[in-house]
Amino acid sequence: MAGAAGIARSRFVVVGGGIAGVTCAEKLAVDFPSEDIFLVTASPVIKAVTNFRQVSKTLEEFDVEEQPSSLLEQRYPNIKVIHSAVKQLKSDEHKIITEDGREYTYEKLCLCAGAKPKLIFEGNPYVLGIRDTDSAQAFQKNLARAERIIVVGNGGIALELVYEIEGCEVIWAIKDKAIGNTFFDAGAAEFLIPKLTAEKQETPIECKRTKYTMEGSEKKEGTTAASDKLGSALGPDWHEGLQLKGTKEFSHKIHIEILCEVKKIYSQQEFIQLQQTSLAFPKEGKNVEPDEVQWPVYVELTNGKIYGCNFIVSATGVVPNVKPFLDSNNFAIGEDGGLKVDEHMHTSLPDIYAAGDICTAAWEPSPVWHQMRLWTQARQMGWYAAKCMAADALGESIDLDFSFELFAHVTKFFNYKVVVLGKFNAQGLGVDHELMLRCTKGQEYVKVVMQNGRMMGAVLIGETDLEETFENLILNQMDLSAYGEDLLNPDIDIEDYFD
Repeated sequence: MAGAAGIARSRFVVVGGGIAGVTCAEKLAVDFPSEDIFLVTASPVIKAVTNFRQVSKTLEEFDVEEQPSSLLEQRYPNIKVIHSAVKQLKSDEHKIITEDGREYTYEKLCLCAGAKPKLIFEGNPYVLGIRDTDSAQAFQKNLARAERIIVVGNGGIALELVYEIEGCEVIWAIKDKAIGNTFFDAGAAEFLIPKLTAEKQETPIECKRTKYTMEGSEKKEGTTAASDKLGSALGPDWHEGLQLKGTKEFSHKIHIEILCEVKKIYSQQEFIQLQQTSLAFPKEGKNVEPDEVQWPVYVELTNGKIYGCNFIVSATGVVPNVKPFLDSNNFAIGEDGGLKVDEHMHTSLPDIYAAGDICTAAWEPSPVWHQMRLWTQARQMGWYAAKCMAADALGESIDLDFSFELFAHVTKFFNYKVVVLGKFNAQGLGVDHELMLRCTKGQEYVKVVMQNGRMMGAVLIGETDLEETFENLILNQMDLSAYGEDLLNPDIDIEDYFD
């Protein structure tokens, strides 16, 4: 294994101890039992997939567990874990150099170094970055002493966090109109909001099924996103028939500031010199009052309001962790900052692959798949990258994996099961699509995205039992025009039609 002068050689080297890297190394270890697979990771623990369950053709559920890397080496005796960060990649020499000065040469290398939280302000001790549920749990401990925090961001992590927090005032700053825009539209957000305040079981209210066309004026709003990337916006009448509370009635001590971002952060000292007024926690039906309390840190929002707090949680997404590998390597980089990979997870450099959050899928995707930096995709990409590395090493050809046919993700928010399929927010579909909705307050929310009579995406919240049927309808692109609104009629068992 070891060569001259401390150079170790391996046919396959994987960098990164997260889901993508560990999955990739495991698959290679099984496929090449007589080869040593090097897994290079800066962290003493690795992230392992446990309790894996294939729910349907494309949906999978699993838990993610942090484990000592020795457990991985016990399970796969040919995986050698190297505890060190990568200092440099010399792609022309097929070699990586780790921070501790050792060199490793490879035949095939897979970069799975993940992504870092995109912090709103780097290097501020009062700003905590959160990028996954692990850091969310660690964060709970910090919370014990906090009386008020400001949460910035509107993805799944922010959503979970705000739901979990109790006994602490939360000011939640989001740049969109509605919560949870990564996964939901305004309708799903309104369905979930009562859960933030729920003390009692509410009786389900039947809600009529409705159909929406897109509202024209919404197209102009997306200043940041390119227009074709915009998700669907519901028309102005979407909440008719949903007797849901507005966002302004929180008992759970949450106040949402919409359509704003953080403009500036002040220390207590700077704030005192500023001679501005900060605001108390808004109370229902009262005018906003100035705050009597002195806080360790103050946040000025782009809407002009200033709030003091104990600390700020930055849950504003991630940036691919490419920096250690760029020096004197001419990688093609995607718009989102990831290493571009083709349909065989190959980067633009020979014998170097990438998987998970670090990469940007640069192949022509299926019309109902898109990349999202989620654990499910990290697992699929890591597994598939190993298959591609193996095929290349053995000179075999390989087809794009089935998991990239349809975007499918299952998760839990606010204790509801949430399934998102295909272009669930009408991503990239333009204006010529329509939405159908069925909602029973407190119980379920079903939304489908239709285009030319075909189902392109769906959001299922609650125990709807529709995921397999909808998965099939999206995959086979059957023309459903004839069913009209009956598609979502709860009294008609649509599975009977499509078996």
